[in-house]
Amino acid sequence: MTVSENKLSDSFLQHLADNKGILYKVARTYKRDEEEVKDLIQEITIHVWKAYPGYKPNLKFSTWLYRIALNVAISSYRKESKRAAINTMMDDRFVEIAAPADTAQNENVQQLYALIGEFKHFDRALMLLYLEEKSYAEISSIMGITVSNVATKLNRLKNILKEKFTSLNQK
Repeated sequence: MTVSENKLSDSFLQHLADNKGILYKVARTYKRDEEEVKDLIQEITIHVWKAYPGYKPNLKFSTWLYRIALNVAISSYRKESKRAAINTMMDDRFVEIAAPADTAQNENVQQLYALIGEFKHFDRALMLLYLEEKSYAEISSIMGITVSNVATKLNRLKNILKEKFTSLNQK
């Protein structure tokens, strides 16, 4: 390895270490099984490494990483959907993302993430970024849509969640 390749490798590894939570959250959103999560993280990492020489330091790394990770996860999901019939989306795969709380609150969080799991992959990715408290501008950059489109879609998705969550809790 040359000196510049070592610097590139060190820089990549540092960026990845600083943002490893993003990889896990995205993979956990699209895969059920822990082994599948690890496989997807590995696939995302390979794609990020291949794209890394083109990374522009003036961009926020986490935004750039989210964009690649979501694209890889969505592509993986599409491939999987073509190979097999789609199982019921969301058992408890989102629950592990949320911090454990009291039983009632944990049940509500589980219901909320199960409802999010019913969304189409693009909408699910939007909600993931929103729940990560990303700004509309960051979400726009990651998802490749306008800020006003982000606001409109998130408002619609939040209303859908509110209706479904209310309906679930009235039963």
